[in-house]
Amino acid sequence: MNTSNKRLTGILLAVAVILCIPLIAMQFTPEVAWTLSDFIIMGGLLLGTGVLAELIFRKVRQKNYRMGILAAVIIAFFLIWAELAVGIFGTPFAGS
Repeated sequence: MNTSNKRLTGILLAVAVILCIPLIAMQFTPEVAWTLSDFIIMGGLLLGTGVLAELIFRKVRQKNYRMGILAAVIIAFFLIWAELAVGIFGTPFAGS
């Protein structure tokens, strides 16, 4: 297995492990109440971010550009996550 396939496998494994955290938490507390759609949306967001980062690593050769683009992708991920979680911007995107 070459390096890029190992990274893609790592991304998939990381997404699965991260999604197991709320799944396990749901077994112990009623405060975590995710629906199937929550898992699908977060899985898509995590997978999309991971695959986009992998694409950036493969295509962008200059380190400074790569780090800048990756920083923008990570910031966008966190902003979308925050909006979906608590609706900090009050957009219809979060159901507000």
